[in-house]
Amino acid sequence: MTGRKNMGRVSPFFLVLLSLGFFFATYNLLTLAVQYKSSKSRDGSELSDTVTGMPNEVNRLGESSSSFHVALTATDAPYSQWQCRIMYYWYKKMKEMPGSDMGKFTRILHSGKADNLMDEIPTFVVDPLPEGLDRGYIVLNRPWAFVQWLEKATIEEEYILMAEPDHIFANPLPNLAHGGHPAAFPFFYIKPTEHEKIVRKFYPEEKGPVNNVDPIGNSPVIIKKSLLEDIAPTWVNISLRMKDDPETDKAFGWVLEMYAYAVASALHGVRHTLRKDFMLQPPWDLEIGKRFIIHYTYGCDYNLKGELTYGKIGEWRFDKRSYLSGPPPRNLPLPPPGVPESVARLVKMVNEATANIPGWDSVNSG
Repeated sequence: MTGRKNMGRVSPFFLVLLSLGFFFATYNLLTLAVQYKSSKSRDGSELSDTVTGMPNEVNRLGESSSSFHVALTATDAPYSQWQCRIMYYWYKKMKEMPGSDMGKFTRILHSGKADNLMDEIPTFVVDPLPEGLDRGYIVLNRPWAFVQWLEKATIEEEYILMAEPDHIFANPLPNLAHGGHPAAFPFFYIKPTEHEKIVRKFYPEEKGPVNNVDPIGNSPVIIKKSLLEDIAPTWVNISLRMKDDPETDKAFGWVLEMYAYAVASALHGVRHTLRKDFMLQPPWDLEIGKRFIIHYTYGCDYNLKGELTYGKIGEWRFDKRSYLSGPPPRNLPLPPPGVPESVARLVKMVNEATANIPGWDSVNSG
């Protein structure tokens, strides 16, 4: 492992730029959240059929018995570091439980240099895109990071889970993929058929109908390593082409790289089994149940009566963006009575991790 390095102090100017970036990201998330709330009932009934979007014979085959490598892309910013530490804590705990097919773990660090978590989390350092190429859209580094990792690293498992720092494993995760059919979570806001004019710029008619493009992003996805090796370079190229096209960039915004993965997969003739039980997203998903991953991308704001006040800072809140320059403190206050089980469980899981991770308050305090 590479030795530790001091992170140094974050400049006030950088924090201002970072805050502005997250303001616009939060605005887009708020818009998506409103759509999410109105798009379907959040009472859990949607999980009556957790597997959708694939032929019946694939559904009957069930899941693969092969283990998968857990891989997440990350930066060396404190905001990314503390999320990775929590994610890795719960990976280690769930990996050993019955029903888990989790194999080894890699944080793919696309900052181009080692950071101070190298001895804590298994990490593979790759280069970011050349300066300016991401145009401030940092997740464009994700496909390029996977290309480098797949080319240079020794990966023993046949399958790979592409995950993100703000994922927490809530239940032991089996391999949901089967052979050449990867498993993915369907996002309600990825709608290729509603953006046919734009999608056709990158997925021409001779390739097939637009609904061959799955309503997914690259994460969470469990996929055969050999398939990802084919898709990843195309994913890089499509991402950069989409970012270079003003109409596409404006239409897809913060989910552009997700569309790029979906299109790249379709160009390679790869269809995903859509698993609604793969992930939940508080505060809109109210119960964890048998779902596998908590994705805490949305802020959770409530008044003291336990009523959601989304779009308005609550009397009680948990929002990862409150901790841009350093980790949340240990022992966060629990939500008031009446708040959904998914939110309460999320905070309890964060608290458990921070209580047990050595040096929580000092390693990445910014």
